[in-house]
Amino acid sequence: MPAADRDENDRERPDEKKLRSSGREETEEERLDRNLGELLQELRVALPGVQVLFAFLLTIPFSQKFGTVTTGERYVYFAGFLLTTLATAMLIAPTAYHRLNWRDHDKERLLEISNTLAIAGLGVLALAMSCVLFVITELLFGTAAGVIVAMLGGVTLAAFWYALPLAHKRRQR
Repeated sequence: MPAADRDENDRERPDEKKLRSSGREETEEERLDRNLGELLQELRVALPGVQVLFAFLLTIPFSQKFGTVTTGERYVYFAGFLLTTLATAMLIAPTAYHRLNWRDHDKERLLEISNTLAIAGLGVLALAMSCVLFVITELLFGTAAGVIVAMLGGVTLAAFWYALPLAHKRRQR
């Protein structure tokens, strides 16, 4: 068989199933659909937690104890509030992006943007949670305890949300 004919026959057709690195035999379109479904399911798990944190932060200024917080505590609280708002926006953005662009048939780009937003949104959420840990612990036990608990919380979230998955990924290579 001439080389030109062999190259033509060896090319993957868009609808052809191929064994992927995931171990699945699926077309590119099936892989994109699966990845999008998995991402949206993961966001469905993360969003209720962010929404509960946001609702909690909305109520704090209206409590009697809030009038006794120091200026520094107010700043940390407000930073946590803004970070929670940003995390909410970043974790909901993939849904809005999908709704506005679903007819463009560019799922690869949708997944790239959504994945980036989800990873960054979780990082922002970890910062927000650290701020909340500081404010609550500081009110209950003082500044030193607030700093220690906030730092331990941030390190714990970074370990479980980033270091653990990245270490696993590195081992797989």
